[in-house]
Amino acid sequence: MESCDRISPLKLLFLAWAFVLGTVAACPEAASAGEKTVVARRDAFGGACPRCELSGRKLAGAHFLGANFAGAALVGSDLRGAQFMGSIFVGADLSRADLSEAGFLGANFTGANLSSARMRAVEAHGVSFAGANLSRADLRSAQAPGADFSGSSLQGASLRTADLTASIFRHTDARGADFRSAEMRGAVLSAGRFDKASFRDAELDGAILAGASFDEADFKGASLDHAILAGADLSHARGLEQAQLDGACSDGRTRAPPGLTVKLCAARLLVHTPPPLPPAPPIPAAPRFLAWEW
Repeated sequence: MESCDRISPLKLLFLAWAFVLGTVAACPEAASAGEKTVVARRDAFGGACPRCELSGRKLAGAHFLGANFAGAALVGSDLRGAQFMGSIFVGADLSRADLSEAGFLGANFTGANLSSARMRAVEAHGVSFAGANLSRADLRSAQAPGADFSGSSLQGASLRTADLTASIFRHTDARGADFRSAEMRGAVLSAGRFDKASFRDAELDGAILAGASFDEADFKGASLDHAILAGADLSHARGLEQAQLDGACSDGRTRAPPGLTVKLCAARLLVHTPPPLPPAPPIPAAPRFLAWEW
């Protein structure tokens, strides 16, 4: 028989899962009546499992506690309502995964593949998605103030009604992305590509659009008060009105649509920071291997 030290983490995972599936216990209250019920369980993962293969797994509500899943594969996995607390998913493949209403407290998804992932209403305050592939991802109503999307791909992604206050989109490729009615006060869009993106009714007050491209982007109803447009190319943007540009700060390199003018001014950096987060709950000590709590 293999010693515990020599059993692989995945084997431990499968053994624990088989054990949980076969476990039935009596509730104290139901014992006298002879009734039985399945013991309630919660899937919890800790420790290190880089490059693990967990694609297609049913992991709704799972807790990843201080875990290292760098380079892991969770393609198409069901992770609805999962909690990623202080965990590392750098370079992981979560394409087509369902992460709806998941929480990413202190998680790191730098360089991860989240293309076509369902991420509606996720809690991602200050999370790093730098260099990640989020093309065609569904981030509608996401709560991601202060999140870092630098260098990421958001082509065709939907961030409609998301809270992106003070988030960073520096050098981001968001061509065709949907930011309609998003809260983007103080967001940094410097040197990004936002061609054919929609900012209809978005709040961009104090945002930094310096050096970014907005070819055929839609700004109808968007608020640009105190936004910094230095070097931004808005020459083919749609839906812009003079009143919107009058409230923003531009320089000689800013390109406005035909018939509109920009206001030249000394740019002042106005960054809106998100409200402080509530104290994070203590993260329990992670087990040495993958574990299953029940």
